[in-house]
Amino acid sequence: MRITLSALLVSTLVLTSCGAVRDSQINPFNWFGRSTSQPIAQTENTNPLIPQRSGIFRRRSAQVDTYAGIPFEEIIDLKVERVAGGAVIRATGRAARQGVYQVQLTPQNEDELPVDGVLTYRLEGLRPGFQTPVGAAPTREVTAARKLTDQDLRGVRSIRVEGQVNARVARR
Repeated sequence: MRITLSALLVSTLVLTSCGAVRDSQINPFNWFGRSTSQPIAQTENTNPLIPQRSGIFRRRSAQVDTYAGIPFEEIIDLKVERVAGGAVIRATGRAARQGVYQVQLTPQNEDELPVDGVLTYRLEGLRPGFQTPVGAAPTREVTAARKLTDQDLRGVRSIRVEGQVNARVARR
């Protein structure tokens, strides 16, 4: 009876101490917490179909292939998963209509450097040139991912993914 009681007491203490490690900063799964939704400030929209410069004598500069993606309406999920040598950012967005393709996470600045410890991306995708059905919400959800190295994450305190309506932030 004494051995059974002491084994039960030891196993109870061991199992209750597991919760402390699970919620601590030692656990690598807690390095980036759960994402939270934040409102986004509305900016003045310009029509990309109206040229900024036109005319017969305009200077013809070299045509550069640029990504013409449009930000998703809503960011519904953001996860940052640790992998060997860095992390993978996985964002899920919901479009207004079905048919969005070539989805990517576009960095806010060209050098992909954090600003005040915040690394910011936009979830963008190309829309088809014809009308598509609206469909149910799960049929309009698309996920994109981007891998970052440990050097890219140096100095990063939080990762922010923006859409048109909201932004999601995952903090360390």
